[in-house]
Amino acid sequence: MAKLFRAAIMGPPGSGKGTISKRIAQSFGLQYLSSGHYLRESISANTEAGQLVSSYVERSLLVPDHVMTKLMLPRLEQLIGHSWLLDGFPRTLAQAQALNNLCQLDLVISLNIPYETLKDRLSDRWVHPASGRVYNMGFNPPKVKGKDDITGEPLIQHDDDKPEALMARLRHYKDVAKPVIDLYKSQGILHSFSGTETDRIWPYINSLLSNKMHTEAVQTQTP
Repeated sequence: MAKLFRAAIMGPPGSGKGTISKRIAQSFGLQYLSSGHYLRESISANTEAGQLVSSYVERSLLVPDHVMTKLMLPRLEQLIGHSWLLDGFPRTLAQAQALNNLCQLDLVISLNIPYETLKDRLSDRWVHPASGRVYNMGFNPPKVKGKDDITGEPLIQHDDDKPEALMARLRHYKDVAKPVIDLYKSQGILHSFSGTETDRIWPYINSLLSNKMHTEAVQTQTP
């Protein structure tokens, strides 16, 4: 039986986590688990967790740890026999410790992108609110300006993607992410990648995963 492989990806807003996550999922057959997708899904389904999530999202507040773990951990328990890649969870040390109690990660990818690059990307970023689809006017524009490719509905730009709010978001990310990064570094599973272009970072991530998954497959097969 092939060994299960569980990974997570971390990075500040605009770091390209979504793009790289989808490439990893397609290239290595991992199930892509986006916390943002689950948040939107729970709100739409009006579940108990969804109502809690909605009460924070409507006030533009971060969803607290106990709500995030209540939303995410049951999903992960249902996927106990699957290999997957987590995007957007865990964000905090409390979330990481809760995840550790459920299962051990094999690999954590951390993206280090310069502030100027993040500022340029986010100032060009537009979102379809209902689905979370993201467009970038520089390298991934919609077919019709201001409209979602699939539904034709209007795109919006989040206030916190505007340059004046970005510095505060990045500072908050660094403060919250540092203990999580330190935890995974101490476990020997953290791999950091720096750069300004996703296409230049991707080959290194691809190589790391190829080697890591091949090594684990060989170890599983060795009597």
